[in-house]
Amino acid sequence: MNLRRDVFQAIADPTRRAILLLVATQSMTAGAIASNFDTARPTVSKHLQILSECELLKPEQNGREILYHLNPIKMKEIADFIEPFRKMWDDRFNKLESIMKNHKH
Repeated sequence: MNLRRDVFQAIADPTRRAILLLVATQSMTAGAIASNFDTARPTVSKHLQILSECELLKPEQNGREILYHLNPIKMKEIADFIEPFRKMWDDRFNKLESIMKNHKH
């Protein structure tokens, strides 16, 4: 049975979130990504594999190197899921703020 990796499980790991932040502005090789962490290279490779399997990262062959870059379509799926919650909390904080302003003496 082939279990598809869950995007939210992938971003639950702080190292994987850090990797996503690293490649958010520029494509990077596995070696360049790994140089930002104190963990062993195979550990970073495993993180890259997980992020690639759930399509948050797109590996792209560039000569002999593989460059990893962010997949904006998949990131938008996460943002779209979170947006209603963000809006709900914004509304609640705005109401709370107006209540507190009205109750000042």
